[in-house]
Amino acid sequence: MKTLFIAALSLAAFSKVHSQVYVQGGVNLANITSTKSGQTEDNNNLTTFNAGILGRFGLSKVIDLESGLLLNGKGSKAQTYFTGNTDDNYVKTKFNPLYLEVPLNVVLKFPLEKTTNIFVYGGPYAAMGIGGKSKSESQLFGLKGSSESDIKFSNDNPLTSQQEDAAYDKLKRFDFGLNVGAGVDLKKVLLKVNYGYGLTKINSTQSDNSADDKNKYRTLSLSLGIPLGL
Repeated sequence: MKTLFIAALSLAAFSKVHSQVYVQGGVNLANITSTKSGQTEDNNNLTTFNAGILGRFGLSKVIDLESGLLLNGKGSKAQTYFTGNTDDNYVKTKFNPLYLEVPLNVVLKFPLEKTTNIFVYGGPYAAMGIGGKSKSESQLFGLKGSSESDIKFSNDNPLTSQQEDAAYDKLKRFDFGLNVGAGVDLKKVLLKVNYGYGLTKINSTQSDNSADDKNKYRTLSLSLGIPLGL
């Protein structure tokens, strides 16, 4: 939590001396891997959101660094039908955790005009879970049922190999991964597409992230950025 707080304060100070700071908002298509090879297969994309503030350091016209603080929705949804009748005998689930995320991207810019450029970027991210909901709905032989619960996070220390406060109904509080993306900077607005590739198994009882690629986040984001201080 201290790291995220320091990042937010640093960005606030950074915004006073650099012009390329922008607020961002957009749509996430979130999913979770379900196979050893890292595929999502039977899971369905969950539509959620991203919002926050990002800044670029202005290193040069071609290469730059970008960081900031984002509120990122992740998760997945799934539907299971036990018969050919989609109006009965089903279970539908939606799993939507929320994270505060700090990315650190290397940005490569390709000028098109004086005030326009396209860019590509990539780099690591660190995220901390702060909330979210898990919902389920079922109908079996005409009997309906539903449930909703708050997502719980373990108080694990990410700097140790052991899983403190681990439980099967809890997620790891900290997630780490890689971002890769591209976009166009039109000066008054930035259009971006980003793919978040999670490297951390999200279940708090799982410690070996390299054993396979099950239970890791995969998040496609479409975002709009509005620069500040123009």
